[in-house]
Amino acid sequence: MSHELLTLTPREEALRRFLDGLAPLPAERLPTPEALDRVLAEPITAPQPMPHFARSTVDGYALRAADTVGAGESLPAYLRLVGEVAMGRPPTLAIGPGEAALIHTGSALPKGADAVVMIERTQEAGAGEIEVLRAVAVGENIIPVGEDVRRGDLVLEAGKLIRPQEIGGLMGLGIVEIDVVRRPRVAIIATGDELVPPQQQPGPNQVRDLNSSAIAALVRRSGGHPLPQGIVSDDAEALYRTARAALEEADVLVITAGSSASVRDKTAEVINRLGRPGVLVHGVPIRPGKPTILARCDGKAVMGLPGNPLSAMNAARLFLVPLLWALQGTEPPFPGRLRARLMRNVPATPGRETFVPVRLEAGDEGLLAYPLFGESNLIFLLVRGDALLRIPLGATGMPQGAEVEVEPLL
Repeated sequence: MSHELLTLTPREEALRRFLDGLAPLPAERLPTPEALDRVLAEPITAPQPMPHFARSTVDGYALRAADTVGAGESLPAYLRLVGEVAMGRPPTLAIGPGEAALIHTGSALPKGADAVVMIERTQEAGAGEIEVLRAVAVGENIIPVGEDVRRGDLVLEAGKLIRPQEIGGLMGLGIVEIDVVRRPRVAIIATGDELVPPQQQPGPNQVRDLNSSAIAALVRRSGGHPLPQGIVSDDAEALYRTARAALEEADVLVITAGSSASVRDKTAEVINRLGRPGVLVHGVPIRPGKPTILARCDGKAVMGLPGNPLSAMNAARLFLVPLLWALQGTEPPFPGRLRARLMRNVPATPGRETFVPVRLEAGDEGLLAYPLFGESNLIFLLVRGDALLRIPLGATGMPQGAEVEVEPLL
C-alpha cells in the first residue's frame, strides 16, 4: 500500500468500522472485593431487601406515633419506659399503647413501634417514665425495610464499571462473588532500527522506546492486560513472525511503527498478511495521529500507531481506549468537559481535526487555558498539559479569548 494513495477516513467513521461487530470477551468469576475497576458481565438483582429490618436513624425512644399526637413542651405526652433495644440482637420486647423503649442509632425497631422520637425531644419524668416534648409522625426517624433496595430489584446492569461503592453495596447484600468480563490481552510491538530499550543508553541516531511503556500504561488504565513484545527491526519478515505469534496469544495487537512513510506502509502490508479482512482504515484526518492504521485480522483487532509519541498517544486515546472498553461490554468512562478561556491563538491544520495540549490555571473568572505547542515527538508536552483542546475538522483555528471546552488528561 503506497502512502501516496493514502485515503483519510473521518474519525467517527474510522471508529465505527473498527468497533463494528465486536462482541465482549468471555466472563470470569472473581471475589467481589477483587473486582474493582472491572466490568460486570451479568446483571445482578437483590437477593434480599436492604436494609432487611426497620431500623432507627437516631438515638431516642421507639414508640407509637399515635401516643404523641398533640404533644409539646407545654403539654408533653407521658409514656411508660418498658426497656432498651439491644444493639446487634433481635428485639425481645414489644411496644403497646402508652409505652416506649430506649433505642440506639441502627437498632431494629421493636414490634408495635412505628416511630422514634429523638432523645433531645424527651426528658425523664420519674422512675420508668418519660415525657415526649414533640409529636412524631408514623415512620419518623426510621429507615423501613427495603428503603435502599427491595428484594428482586435490579441493582447493577451488565456493563457496569465496578467502583468502591458498588463493592460496598454488593457486600452489603451478601454477594461475595460476581462475573466480570475478562481483561483484554493486548500485545504491543515496537518497530524501528533506531529504538533501544529504556534501560539502555542510546547512541547517535538512537532513541529509547517510550511508546511501548506509555501504551501499556494506557491499556492497564483502560481495563486491559498489556503483553509487551519488545522491539523488532524494520524488517517485514521479522515483524510478521513476531506479530503472528503475538496475535495468537492476544485479543488485540498494537504495532508502533517508525516515522517514515515507507515503514508505515510496510506495517500495513504485514497487517494484511495476518488475516482477513485486514486493514480497514489507513489514515485518519487528525493531528497528531494521521498515519493511524485500524484493522481486523480473523476476528481480532489490530492497530498500527505512528512512531511519534504524541501521535501514538492521541491515536491510542481515540481508538484503542474505546476498543478496549467495547471488548469489556461498555463505553469508556466519561472524563468530563471543562470550560476555559483560551489565552493564545491556536492555528489548525486545514483538513485535520486537531488536538492541542493545554495547561490550565485558575483565573478570577474561571479557568484559563494556555496551549502548548511543539512537534509530535515531544512527549513532555502531554506531561506538562492538564487537558486537550479539540479543534473540529474544517475549523481554521481558535482565537485568543475564546470560550472553549477542554477534556481533562487523566
